[in-house]
Amino acid sequence: MTMIQMRQTAAVLTLLMAATMIGCKADKAAEIDINAAAQQARQRAASKPATGEGAITHKDGLPVIACFGDSLTAGYGLDSEDSYPAVLQRTLDSAGYRYRVVNLGISGDTTKDGLARINRVLALAPSIVVVEFGGNDGLRGLPIASTRANLDAIVSRLAPSHTQVVLAGISLPPQYGKAYVKDFDDTYHLAAAKYHVPLLPFLLKDVYGVPGSIQQDGIHPTAQGARQVANNVFSLIQPLLKK
Repeated sequence: MTMIQMRQTAAVLTLLMAATMIGCKADKAAEIDINAAAQQARQRAASKPATGEGAITHKDGLPVIACFGDSLTAGYGLDSEDSYPAVLQRTLDSAGYRYRVVNLGISGDTTKDGLARINRVLALAPSIVVVEFGGNDGLRGLPIASTRANLDAIVSRLAPSHTQVVLAGISLPPQYGKAYVKDFDDTYHLAAAKYHVPLLPFLLKDVYGVPGSIQQDGIHPTAQGARQVANNVFSLIQPLLKK
């Protein structure tokens, strides 16, 4: 083999190794993006005073609806105006309900993370809180007992604050096993029954599996899907709304 041929072979091998490494990393791309977004969001939240959000959202004197959750609430992969809380705001306005919707979603958050920032929600003195957590717990295979304890603590902290709490649940793909998925799904029903709060068992109802409604990652809604999520949440909270 000539020197030129040896160099050409080495170049090809280098490209193949690079392609293999890229392929191995592709499956983790969405998770990395979500974790990076979560870290940035937490840094922004930490830089604000505890009453900062409350002061901003109360300027107009409207009662607050706090959408408190993870990437499904934050609107991961969407423009801010396409997130479900933003669509919910427009839906409320069109229907003649005078509320201010605040998006308190942070991508990548687990129930433990949600519990850790519960004081920021309480600082808003919200009229209604839509609690949406658990998806990241389930996808990471965290112990059901921990998820239940954290979710229970979130609702128990909110319930005595004269805010109306509603729960938005999520489910898991069947490959996680029937027993785990059932226990996971039951988590929301148990919390709703214990605290007597309204429950939307599956936030992505009429979204998951609908063409054009889920992003390529197979997890997060598109703008079209977020509009349906907003409709789902609006139906959940409408009995609690006042004009």
